[in-house]
Amino acid sequence: MALVKQVRNSKQQFGWVAILLHWIAALAIIGMYPLGLYIVSLSYFDPGYRLYPDIHRSIGILLAVLILLRLLWRLINPSPMSLSHLRWERIAASVGHIALYMLVLVVLFSGYMLSTADGRSISVFNWFSVPAIPALATRQEELAGTVHFYAATGLIVMASIHALAALKHHFINRDNTLRRILGLDLENTR
Repeated sequence: MALVKQVRNSKQQFGWVAILLHWIAALAIIGMYPLGLYIVSLSYFDPGYRLYPDIHRSIGILLAVLILLRLLWRLINPSPMSLSHLRWERIAASVGHIALYMLVLVVLFSGYMLSTADGRSISVFNWFSVPAIPALATRQEELAGTVHFYAATGLIVMASIHALAALKHHFINRDNTLRRILGLDLENTR
C-alpha cells in the first residue's frame, strides 16, 4: 500500500499538500471543540482558568492561518473530480464543503471577536501577538460567544456528516473517495 507522492492534486487524486492541510485542520477542529466546552466549565479558581483559554486562542489563530492557506491552495489547485455518478450527491458534497468552510470562518472570526472584546491582543504561544480591532458591537463578548458556540456546534455536526458520507462511499459505494483523502495510492485498487 503506497502513499501518494505527488504534491499537487490530479483529476483522480489529492496531492500530499491538500491531504496534509485537510487532516491537520480536521484534527485541530475536532480537538478544539471539547477543549472549548471544557473551558466554559472552568471556574475562576481552577488551575487551568488562564492556561487553557490561551492554548485554545493560540491554536485558533494558527488554525486561521492554516485555513487561509488551505483556501488559497484550493483556489490554485482544484480538487479531484467527484467519484459519484449521482447529481444530487455531487451537489450535496459541494454544498457541504461550502458550509464547512463558511462555518470554520465564522467560528474563527467569532472566536477572535470574543477573545479581543476587551481590547487586548491575542498572544500565540508567546511567539507573536495578533492585535485587537476596536469593538464592532455593544456587548460584543456576549454576542461573539453565542455565535462562536453555535457555529462551532454546527461545524462539528457538519464534520460528522462529512465523515459519515466518506464512510458511506467507502463501505457502501465501495469507491476511492476515502482512500484518496487518506493519501493512499489508487493504483491496484477496486
